[in-house]
Amino acid sequence: MFKFLLAAVWISAATLGAVLYSFQTSQAARNATPLPAFFGGLDYVRTPVISIPVVKEGRVDGYFLARLVFTAPPERLEALSLPAEALLTDELHSYLYANPQIDFTERANIDLDALRNGIRESMNARVGEELVHEVMVEQIDYLSKAEIRDNAIRRRLPPQK
Repeated sequence: MFKFLLAAVWISAATLGAVLYSFQTSQAARNATPLPAFFGGLDYVRTPVISIPVVKEGRVDGYFLARLVFTAPPERLEALSLPAEALLTDELHSYLYANPQIDFTERANIDLDALRNGIRESMNARVGEELVHEVMVEQIDYLSKAEIRDNAIRRRLPPQK
């Protein structure tokens, strides 16, 4: 009988100790600050491929294609009332149409740093605070109408032997 009583007390003490330990560790996990994301706690937002027609003298001269990545604080991105990708796409269209001096036909004259900084500054000005910290270019291309036509013709022709 004494062994049975001693075993019951031991099991109760072990169970109580396990419950107290698990409760303390769960409270410590809740109170701990979350680890920051890479790049100082900023989230990376990747846009889909954005296609913008380049208009010269009232006609479409070609298409500017870009895939961009930008960094922003996650709590500010969640507070936006519209998707961040849509905001960046709209601001990229507005920025390129407002700056006709950017000539994509002359690839040597394109200043990527000025383009990235201009997009970042115009987006932050539109939001009214520093939302975007960095704009990075993942892909950037310019296709003229002639290049698009050549590619379309090549797809229609059967392969030559």
